[in-house]
This record gives sequence, structure tokens and C-alpha cells, in this order.
Amino acid sequence: MITVDDRLARGTGPDMGSALFLAAICGQTYVQYNNKEDGLFLVPRSYRLVGEITASAYDNNPERFGFVLESDACAVLAFRGTGSAVDWVSDFIAQQTLYRPVRNAGQTHKGFTDIYMSARDQVHELLRQLPLGKPLFITGHSLGGALATLAALDIAINTSFRSPVVYTFGAPRVGDPKFVQAYNYTVPTHWRFQNEFDIVPHLPPLVYQSPHTKGTYFYLHVKGEVQRTFRMGSVSGNHILSSYFADLAKEKPEDAAAMCAEPPGWCPEVDVQF
Repeated sequence: MITVDDRLARGTGPDMGSALFLAAICGQTYVQYNNKEDGLFLVPRSYRLVGEITASAYDNNPERFGFVLESDACAVLAFRGTGSAVDWVSDFIAQQTLYRPVRNAGQTHKGFTDIYMSARDQVHELLRQLPLGKPLFITGHSLGGALATLAALDIAINTSFRSPVVYTFGAPRVGDPKFVQAYNYTVPTHWRFQNEFDIVPHLPPLVYQSPHTKGTYFYLHVKGEVQRTFRMGSVSGNHILSSYFADLAKEKPEDAAAMCAEPPGWCPEVDVQF
């Protein structure tokens, strides 16, 4: 089983094996969400579930939004992307709000921030269950990538995990220039995988005028862009996690084959993410 390599992940560029493994973990956040009754999903061999994360989107009803896994070598905090109609509503609440976890860290997307803040106490509680000094990876796809970004700055400042390693896939912009400046200075390693033909990383626009508040808001991406180029024949095809996974697998075909063989069903499926 491939695993994340902390030494390589902190090098001059992203470790593609780690990216492939973390993309597969992101896939399991959707499996967790889609199994409405029990939230079951596959945990890779040598890892254990520390706990799941629930959060509330626009309608304030709690939903499963990810989990924390742990192995002897590292821990992984994973957030899922959009999985319901109310998630989409939250995605489009693109006015900004103060980023409360860190003083003087600017403003962030209100819809994303409200979801993260509803899960923040759970995230911190799960991290307190981990051994001090264990490397922490934070990952997410789409909306999950936005939540991973919001969590990473909070965690780097307010927990013992001062140097999280962040891998996101198809993530939208999250905050204003002040937030991005604080983030880029504080979070040492962030790799932001972005398909050139994926519309989501281009949202919200650099300058967003809210029809509700009549305010004008400025958005930037955080550091670490890893540009990918693939076309899958549709707007959704260019964005879904399985497309990112397939693109990464082309660079690591042997690793991908080993990963997809054990456990069966571990690799992302086309019809479970959007």
C-alpha cells in the first residue's frame, strides 16, 4: 500500500505518490457521505480511524464532512467536497466574513467559513487524540479543499501541529489578500492541484460583487499551484475527483495499480463525486 512520505512531501515539489494516496483518501470522504445510514468507508491498511467529522451547511442540519486517520508514521485530516443541494447554496454565499480563528488574518468566504466553524471543535478534539510531533497531512477536494485550507491556518496557529502538509484538488479560492498573505507565511507546505479546464478553481472570481450585500470582495488563491491539464468532455468531468485521480495515476501507474488492488473499491469512482 502506498502511503504519504513526509520527507518527500516537504521537498521542492509535491510527491506524486503522496498526492495519489491523498486523492484516494478524498474519495473515501464521498463514500462516507453517500453511506447515509452508517457512514462506512474504506480505511487503508496500516491506518485506523481516529474519528469522523460532522458539519452544518446552509440549513444547519449536520452532515458527515470527513474524518481523521492515523498510522504509525503520520495522521491525515480529510474533508469532502459538495455532496448536497444545501452544500451548493453554501458554495455560492461568496460574500466574506472575518476569519475568526486567527487574529488579523483577513476575511474568508462566508459559506465555506460557516461550514468549517461548525466542525472546528470536533477537528481540534480529534487532533488532541494524536501523539505530539506526528506529521499531519490535510487534504480535500473541491469544497473539501476550501475547508482544508481554512483548517490548515487555524491548526498551524492554534494547535501543536505547527507544520501541516496540505494537498488540495480542484479547490476554489477561499479568502482575501490579507488571508492569503497570513496563510502563505504560516503554513509551510501547500500543494494545490488545479486542472486548467476545471471551472471551480476559478471561483469565486478575483473581484466578486455580492447581489445581496452590494459589497465588493477580493479573492486570491493560496500558494502552491500544481497545474494539471486534462479534458473529460464535460464541466463536471473536468472537476470530479476521479478525473484528478486518473490524471495522477498516469504518472504513477504501478503505484496506482497496487493502490487499487487493496482494498478492493479503494480507488475513486466516477459516479460518487460531484
